This record gives sequence, C-alpha cells and structure tokens, in this order.
Amino acid sequence: MQHPVEKFPDSATLAAELASRIGHLLADATTVRGRASLAVSGGSTPIPLFERLAHLDIPWEQVVITLVDERWVEPTSTDSNEHLVRTHLLRDRAARATFIGLKNQSLRARDGETGCEEHQNLVPRPFDVLVLGMGSDGHTASLFPGADTLAAATDMLSGRHCIAVTPVAAAHERMTLTLPTILDSHQIFLHITGQEKYRVLEKALAEGPAGEMPIRYILRQNLTPVTICWAP
Repeated sequence: MQHPVEKFPDSATLAAELASRIGHLLADATTVRGRASLAVSGGSTPIPLFERLAHLDIPWEQVVITLVDERWVEPTSTDSNEHLVRTHLLRDRAARATFIGLKNQSLRARDGETGCEEHQNLVPRPFDVLVLGMGSDGHTASLFPGADTLAAATDMLSGRHCIAVTPVAAAHERMTLTLPTILDSHQIFLHITGQEKYRVLEKALAEGPAGEMPIRYILRQNLTPVTICWAP
C-alpha cells in the first residue's frame, strides 16, 4: 500500500499543520462518539507538536492520551516519555485530558506486561490518532531490529496490547504497544524531520526484510491509513 509523503518547508510549519489535523480528528471523534483517544511517541521531534496541541480549544476532557512506547524508568526521569508528555502536552487546555501511561510499579518491564495490558484496556480503541516517530536504524515505537521479542511484538494474531522489549543497542528496557494494537487506529501519522531521517525513510520504502527496519511493518500494511509528514 502506498502511503502519502507530505513535505513541509520547516519543522514549525509541519508541527502547526499536524496539530491542526489531529485537533480536528479528535474533536470530530468526541462529537460522534463522545470520546477520543490519542497515542503519541517520545523523542525531541514531537515537542513542538505537543506544545501546539496543548493550546487547541477542543473538548480535552473527553480525550484519553496514551503512549506508543516507554522506557522502563520512573516517570520523573528525563528519559521517560511520560515525563515528556506531562511537560509539553498535558498543560494549558490539554491538561484536562486523561492520561494512561505504560510504566507501572514492576521492577522489570517483562514483569509489568500484565499491568500494562490492564491499563491499556481502559483506552478507547481504535485510536482516533496515533503518532509515530522513526529512528535512524528504522525502528518505530520500541520495535527495534534484532530485539529478542520483535517477532512476538509484531505477531498480528497475538491478542496482546503491549510487550516488553530489550533493544540491542539502545539504553533501558522498554514497553511497546504491539503491531496489531498500533494498527488498531483510524489514522497514523509518521512524523519525521531532517535529511538523515528522509534517507532512512527512502531505504525503508525500498525492498528488504521488515525485521531489519521495523518501520516497514507500518509502511507495508493496508489495514490503517498512514500519512508521512516530513520537514528538513
């Protein structure tokens, strides 16, 4: 399935346009169903997007926000995606949203899988909007090439919402939404910036095993619409 690649002149323009689209999708969902859900990724790229979303005048009290993945660190840690979201998104008007994270009190990520499943059952699905990033190795969420649980995390018949991952090269144990849960969305946006990421995207769109660049699991499916948003 071919997914559109939309190019923006700069990252600020991209963030403004993407925030507007996400806001409309969430507002429409609250009108139609009385609630909406948004799943977001971490990293530095989405910070301008989060800050624009936080100001939008939509019924945030009817929106549930969750994470696509999380490092297994305390939410007070600057390495935590929950910390990032609480700092940049759950503020201003968006402070009225409900947040359901992935990190729980278990010491190891694999011991936290059951609790994570229980919490994810509280998030309305399909997600109305899910925002992904992409690493220079072609990973997305915490679907890392070479990870020991990558096959389980991308099993479309597993029935699982989240699974623990220990990346080969990245720091910290992780918890990630599984591929079937990621794809249980009305709309996915892949949000990337910079020339290096564009080169990675071009490679991901070419031939090769999906496991070598797990973003290919998203790009090669036809269940869920994906819009790729890129700026230099």
